[in-house]
Amino acid sequence: MRAVNLLPRQQVQRTRERTNTVALGAGIGGAVVVLVLVAGFLLANRSVNRQRDALSTARAVLAATPAHHVSAETNAFRSSILNQREQRSLALAAAIGRRVAWDRILRRMALVLPDDVWLTNVTGTMPLEPTTATVPTTPSALPTAPTALTLQGSTYSQAGVARLLARLQVVPDLKNVQLQTSTATMIGNQRIINFTIVSDIRKGRGAS
Repeated sequence: MRAVNLLPRQQVQRTRERTNTVALGAGIGGAVVVLVLVAGFLLANRSVNRQRDALSTARAVLAATPAHHVSAETNAFRSSILNQREQRSLALAAAIGRRVAWDRILRRMALVLPDDVWLTNVTGTMPLEPTTATVPTTPSALPTAPTALTLQGSTYSQAGVARLLARLQVVPDLKNVQLQTSTATMIGNQRIINFTIVSDIRKGRGAS
């Protein structure tokens, strides 16, 4: 039996046109994708070729560069310079380690000084290393030079001297605070106590 298309001719024609349009669009999209892939491949290939050329050029320059040989005299001179630099660094570290913050010590002493006590002389000593001393080879061998503080002053009674001693002992920078001399003199009708107090300077964390 022969098949008969019962749809109108116009509808059949529209259906065929839609099918052709979809097929055409799919073909164009596929062609665009292929073109993009080809372009990416060409760009990547060109970048790889450039990198290879740069590597070949660098190898050629390196091969043409003569080897740099350092003589024994130059090596000895460099070693001497490095040793001198290390010795200067250690000497600077030793000097900084022996440094005393006198401004801080005097400021703290002024805060605890009683009102009836006045100082006539303050002497701080820090023994220096001899000029012929050798620089230590390791930081742990740095000498710890002792420091000392001497206070001379006056007050009106021995109680004032004792009060000053007690206050100086709470200053974090001082240790071994001791009364060295204490003498009484008369100035007119006023009895004056002249004293000398000595102390060591504390170093390290306890002085901060």
